[in-house]
Amino acid sequence: MLKSLLLALAVTVAACRPTPGKPPLPGSTAQALPAATVTVLPPRVTTPAPTRPPIVPPRPATATPFPAQQVPPGRFGAPTLADLWAGHAEFVVDAPDTGLPMGESDTVIMNNGEVWSYLHASQRSAGAVDRCGDPVPFPGCTVIYRSYDGGVSFGSERPPLCQFGCLTCPCDNAVDHIEQQQYPRVFFDGEQVHLVYEWQGRVMLRTSPNGVHWSPPEYVGDTLIWNLWYRDCPAAERIGEHPNTPMTYECLAGGPPGIYVDDGTVYVFVALGQNPGAMGCFQAPVGAPGSEFRRCAANPLFVGAPFYGPTDLTGPATNPYFDFRTISSADVIKIDAGDDARYYMLYEGVRGPGPGDPGDTQFGLGMARSLTSQIDGPWEKYPHNPLLANLPGNIGLGHADIVVAGGWTHVYTSLDGVTRSRLTLVWKG
Repeated sequence: MLKSLLLALAVTVAACRPTPGKPPLPGSTAQALPAATVTVLPPRVTTPAPTRPPIVPPRPATATPFPAQQVPPGRFGAPTLADLWAGHAEFVVDAPDTGLPMGESDTVIMNNGEVWSYLHASQRSAGAVDRCGDPVPFPGCTVIYRSYDGGVSFGSERPPLCQFGCLTCPCDNAVDHIEQQQYPRVFFDGEQVHLVYEWQGRVMLRTSPNGVHWSPPEYVGDTLIWNLWYRDCPAAERIGEHPNTPMTYECLAGGPPGIYVDDGTVYVFVALGQNPGAMGCFQAPVGAPGSEFRRCAANPLFVGAPFYGPTDLTGPATNPYFDFRTISSADVIKIDAGDDARYYMLYEGVRGPGPGDPGDTQFGLGMARSLTSQIDGPWEKYPHNPLLANLPGNIGLGHADIVVAGGWTHVYTSLDGVTRSRLTLVWKG
């Protein structure tokens, strides 16, 4: 009986391979069957890498000055996301085209002042090659784009080179995840770089002392996308019915991740369930193996729209339902305002496909914040979501990337579905 179920599920998965474009969740690529045990990777063997190509300098800066700022009475310095929440600030575009690929990025400022952006790329999207010199299948591996002008413009190696080596050549996707190191998020704590990415619904964690040389992957907790025959799941992780897409899986605790390190604890943010979607997290002490990550006690941190909304509605009228299908891709910062320290998050909300759409459509950018000074506690959503653009948005909009530099809050995202821009938070008026 179990063999028949496994065979049936394998046929279903093979039939659901995506067409080119942003892969939806669940089933963003062909999903591996859930394994009852996690394979322990053997010690990493160094494999020869191709000669590293030169880094192509970023193109000349295309930034436009944002408006001269008058600090409102009673306020100080540059605005923060707390001021945006209160209605006193707004984002303006200051670099219309940063040179970053449109889909997603996660950017950190390194100790030497350089600005590095991590993203996934393939041979098809950017000509990426792996450490064995082979072309990388779509959706691709994690690569770095670098900026030497403060994050206004970026360039990469040509061709972009995968950051993680492989145990053997050629690379093996089951071990090296070479075909899907997707939606990477990074956190630099001043001493170590922590990086998470999605692989077949699971979340994988790596660390590095310098952002270039990486530890082997750690499988975070029991992040996964699965069916109830494999195991049960809490209500918040259940996948419900969607009016325009079949239900292939029944439980989700994974997908495009986020990460934050605070007070000796690593928090990994994950998508919980679908239709409606929710945001949750796993946590473990810094340096702990992936098997020690446990679900946050407050899961779900917050929940998306409870309904898809009227099926005949399109465009801005559907904004209230923008995060019904999936909530994921968290990017988190902490804002200390005296005794009122809170965490703020940007996240991707997906309403899901409209009638006849071949895959997920209707993307938005959401904001949420903790109600207390604890990540593992209650959160609230911004009452004026979605940010920056109305639905249907585009496939890069929700994978926004926050960087605070010199007090100014910058966000990298795509507003037009063609280029990836940098926006700066400024005072209104």
